[in-house]
Amino acid sequence: MNGPHDLGGLHGFGPVAPEVNEPYFHAEWEKRALGVTLSCGAFGAWTIDESRHARENIPPATYLAASYYEIWIRALETLLQRHGFVSGAELAEGRMLEKGATPKRVLTAQMVPAVLARGGPCDRPVDTAPRFAAGARVRTRNVNPATHTRLPRYARGKVGVVETVQGSFVFPDDSAHGRGENPQWVYTVVFDGAEIWGEGAAPGLTISIDAWESYLEPV
Repeated sequence: MNGPHDLGGLHGFGPVAPEVNEPYFHAEWEKRALGVTLSCGAFGAWTIDESRHARENIPPATYLAASYYEIWIRALETLLQRHGFVSGAELAEGRMLEKGATPKRVLTAQMVPAVLARGGPCDRPVDTAPRFAAGARVRTRNVNPATHTRLPRYARGKVGVVETVQGSFVFPDDSAHGRGENPQWVYTVVFDGAEIWGEGAAPGLTISIDAWESYLEPV
């Protein structure tokens, strides 16, 4: 979707200024925000793609004024209500008022190291051969869905070259909306800077994205 999260190439936000020796957390509450989000994700009620879409749906003015972990917590509140774990009244009062949905699983403290080490692999087999090979010229589709997509705005309707076939992975555009995993081949596609940014691009600049097969058309 075209939301406040998709900032690539937009003017007015200033240069990227990495913080020197940036700490993992800037406040104690951020540690808890990360822990609560991961613990609730372990319930098994939603996918990482649905959680991303919940963040994208935060109203733009709120999103752009929020810190990183505030965005996580606001999205988590949406997910918990959507799946019946809490009510709006409970969030407002900060305490349990009634029994909510039962999680499929609960992440205990003893399980954390192994679960984090395992991660959440999303590579899946597919029955078809890759449609494109390294060196193929492709054009990204020019689409503006209201639903979740991993194709950034700046790279839509652009011509590039397939650099690598990365493998086959869960298709996030479907996974975010409960339509199944529907895995597809994923390709690293490289674009000339001028194709993306126009004639003002620095000479020799290239940019690459990882694109699911349905994002691409042959040239």
